[in-house]
Amino acid sequence: MRIGVDTGGTFTDFIVLHDDGRIQTFKLRSNPRAPAQVILDGLGRATAGKGKAEVVHGSTVATNALLERKGARTAFVTTAGFEDLLEIGRQNRAELYNLTPAPKRVLAERSLCFGVRERAYHDGTIALRPSAAGLKRLADKLRRARVRSVAICFLHAYQNPANERAAADALRREGVYLCCSHEVSPEFREYERSSTTFVNAYVGPLMEAYLSELARARGYRVTIMQSNGGFLSARDAARHPVRTVLSGPAGGVVGALEAAGRSGFRRVLGFDMGGTSTDVSLADGAPRETTEAMVDGLPIRVPMLDIHTVGAGGGSIARVDAGGLLRVGPESAGAEPGPACYGIGMEATVTDAHVVLGRIDARQLLGGAMTIDLDRAEAAVDRIAQKLKLDRVATAAGILRVANANMERAIRVVSVERGHDPRDFALLAFGGSGGLHACEIAGELGIRTVIVPEHAGALSALGMLMADAVRDYAGGALGRGDIESRFEALERRARRESPHAEIERSADLRYRGQSYELNVPWNRRDPAAPFHREHAKVYGYATPDREVEIVTIRVRARQRLPKPRLTRAPIEKGPSETRRIWIDGAWKPAPVWRRAQLTSKPSPGPALVLDYGSTTLVAAGWTYRVDRAGNLVLES
Repeated sequence: MRIGVDTGGTFTDFIVLHDDGRIQTFKLRSNPRAPAQVILDGLGRATAGKGKAEVVHGSTVATNALLERKGARTAFVTTAGFEDLLEIGRQNRAELYNLTPAPKRVLAERSLCFGVRERAYHDGTIALRPSAAGLKRLADKLRRARVRSVAICFLHAYQNPANERAAADALRREGVYLCCSHEVSPEFREYERSSTTFVNAYVGPLMEAYLSELARARGYRVTIMQSNGGFLSARDAARHPVRTVLSGPAGGVVGALEAAGRSGFRRVLGFDMGGTSTDVSLADGAPRETTEAMVDGLPIRVPMLDIHTVGAGGGSIARVDAGGLLRVGPESAGAEPGPACYGIGMEATVTDAHVVLGRIDARQLLGGAMTIDLDRAEAAVDRIAQKLKLDRVATAAGILRVANANMERAIRVVSVERGHDPRDFALLAFGGSGGLHACEIAGELGIRTVIVPEHAGALSALGMLMADAVRDYAGGALGRGDIESRFEALERRARRESPHAEIERSADLRYRGQSYELNVPWNRRDPAAPFHREHAKVYGYATPDREVEIVTIRVRARQRLPKPRLTRAPIEKGPSETRRIWIDGAWKPAPVWRRAQLTSKPSPGPALVLDYGSTTLVAAGWTYRVDRAGNLVLES
């Protein structure tokens, strides 16, 4: 038995793949105070207490610790003179014309930043080794500071890690969580490398404790989804938690691309709307990747899928700002107290707006297992309506329009701002709320096709069962002439740690004088050729006569695993019900179907299609059908 688990802000999704090919899915309410206990409860339910399962888990432990600034007390150890590196950063101005920008949020406390007298040159030559006395004084300082974790990042350690290793050996007996930049992110650019290493140390003890708690349940082999679309062992995740900051969304990208491919679509915009946030991505045959991500203002330099996240989900809270304008998100009602319609919360959310407009009723959520409090939802929306001096329905519709605008902008970031026309792609909507907004957002973007896959409400968890085991390795190459031998060294390590994996080579290249690189497949005979082609594709031009620099080399070890075989459930016969919903500025009758009742014959909207864990709203002017792969296909 294999189980995919995706921990979200409101629900935790479970997808169970039995050995006979059957798929079972269910959701449990997330518990921010005890996330591991929810996982253990779900695993017990999935296996009926018998244990014995392989689990691929999308964890939010690292992400939440970063966003909430609740990581471990961490010291930053660097080359003497660079103690202020994390605070100085690049001095980039995110708000160019704001004369009073908000102060930069720095994870590292200045009193916990320590310098060590050591030096390596840019080519890896060791000019000064740290002294034993200096490292002893450092250990004394860390002991007095009562730190729980230490991040070591010396200048040019990506070229030669000898000094970092010496410092780590001296501090190992202190019993703290230790990580070095040459292990976490052995790449050019000391600020990004330092930030990545510090984030890893900051969240490491929490991830270690979380995984230890999961390990209490024997009989389960737990692996963790990475941000790069593959998974790694729990042991590696405890050492490199920074690789899991986009763990859940990465599973969604893998699941979205697999679902779209089964219906013959290669070019898709992934639109994953859950309870707390919306994650959007673009795939043109393969998902886009990056090594230059920002998470809450913190640069993280490890391979990850190119995913853009906004604070807009079913639980996003609506409010009226000081200027009298309606705002939605990024604050979320989360799992506790949740939207007002769940029976505890008091504030109006996107989900409450759908309830008021007739798009969600008491029998809809989790197959009727979760009750809906209509009166409470109406009261919450009424409080917003009074401030806006509008009626209840107009206010609920306005909440959805504002939420749609937030998500539409996010899709433009990964498409228009990356040089892609969204009209050339299908919009693949999933997550608990994605199908309710897909037609309206697609219409605004000029997209003519929307795909809502089967198991849309838990597609991220399903994507984790479709992922491969992946390990990434990198090495600094700037100014080095021994590229082939460095590739071979990385490959030897990869084969030692992943004996049965396929090995893929790539490199980060740039024109001499440029500040940023492009990652391209490695061409041993002519490394610059794929770079010129990629540069022309991304930026619209290439200059083949210009010198090209190799900045970083990369090796990926991928162990491919069999993918779950998904087949459409038999078609069920039976009449639909009709419900009055607010759509296109009026109350209109709309049939309500279960997906299993639909055929391949296109039917006109408006309509509602119900699945366990998600609902799809088919707008007027759109047709809907279910194809052979079980995907719901909407076309305008």
